[in-house]
Amino acid sequence: MTISSSLFPSSTNAAAGNSQPSAPSQTASAAGRFGSFLYDSLKSTQAIMSEQSSSGFSPVSSSLFLNPVSASSYFSHLGDEASSASTDPSAKEVKKETAPASENTSSSKQTSGSGIVQTIERLSEKYGVDSKLVRALVKQESGFNPDAKSHAGAMGLMQLMPGTASMLKVKDPMDPEQNLDGGIRYLRDMLSKYNGNKTLALAAYNAGPGNVDKYDGIPPFKETQKYVPNVLANYQDLV
Repeated sequence: MTISSSLFPSSTNAAAGNSQPSAPSQTASAAGRFGSFLYDSLKSTQAIMSEQSSSGFSPVSSSLFLNPVSASSYFSHLGDEASSASTDPSAKEVKKETAPASENTSSSKQTSGSGIVQTIERLSEKYGVDSKLVRALVKQESGFNPDAKSHAGAMGLMQLMPGTASMLKVKDPMDPEQNLDGGIRYLRDMLSKYNGNKTLALAAYNAGPGNVDKYDGIPPFKETQKYVPNVLANYQDLV
């Protein structure tokens, strides 16, 4: 298999007629770094293809990245950088919904469903919040899975965003006790801000109070529009 020099940003990267390209020049430019990555990726791919050819395997693809693992390793960081910004640290309107699970969902921390419910009851009483509303919210947020994470960065049972966790002084958002403590305090604050209005408090919990104030009600975000009635339906099942 011959790798074409046209894949690299510099004409010095591959000599005509050679079956192997020379290493791309070390530059500080993005093009140079990309060319270096392509060189390493395609060099690795050529070795794989050579080994496959010797075993009688005939490849049928000639796409740019023949090695999907190499392609993934290069592009994976781009999505992380693109989704890192948020105007409201508590906003989760872009959060992918976690599929609800039973309250007996187990986790790597070996936290039982009954133990989670007991902790919710204790902390809800401590902060003066309806424990059934908290349970309804946790069911929607994480399906009672303490290890739940969203692609937007929300963490744990109550899916705290990093900015919200920091504001609430939650040191380890993946710890069930700390997560519930911070999340219930935050829900209490939203209920207080909106004079006990569960609909607005839940909308603020999901999309951030800034968005609720901006739109004077449930924000027009598809995820939030589904979230609030789903949590309220969970709540009605418990009362």
